[in-house]
Amino acid sequence: MDYPKYELSASTDNLVFKFVSNGTNGDIPKAIVYKITDNENIYNLGFGDVISIDPITGELNLDDLVESKNGDMEKIIATVAHSAYIFSKKYPDRLIFFRGSTPVRTRLYRSAISREFEELSKTFEIYGAEIKNGEVINVSFNNNKNFFGFYIKRK
Repeated sequence: MDYPKYELSASTDNLVFKFVSNGTNGDIPKAIVYKITDNENIYNLGFGDVISIDPITGELNLDDLVESKNGDMEKIIATVAHSAYIFSKKYPDRLIFFRGSTPVRTRLYRSAISREFEELSKTFEIYGAEIKNGEVINVSFNNNKNFFGFYIKRK
């Protein structure tokens, strides 16, 4: 994806990325966090505005529901995607799971994946996530289908 993106500040383990959105509503600190799930091969991608940082642990408190309306949505999506390239280069055997904090945002992500599917497919295996028998499973990506979320894995 060759879109403008923000400069990322990454933790040494490439699990936390910070950047600042700069737009019509000013500078807004944002973060992307990759957290291991119950399955050690799957990491959840979390993203949002930084609300606070714990002074002792350094843990970030993120708001993933806020709508910043800073006029830079495409640049933010490109920045989050760029973090997935960095993360997956360090951890190529890990699946990344992500979904929007609302159904509208999940559809937005599906639209972005669909638009860039050919380019993304050069680097990633891309799956839709569905819930079957109470479990989240990966299925073939289909740009016309609503999914619970998405999985990507470096090829």
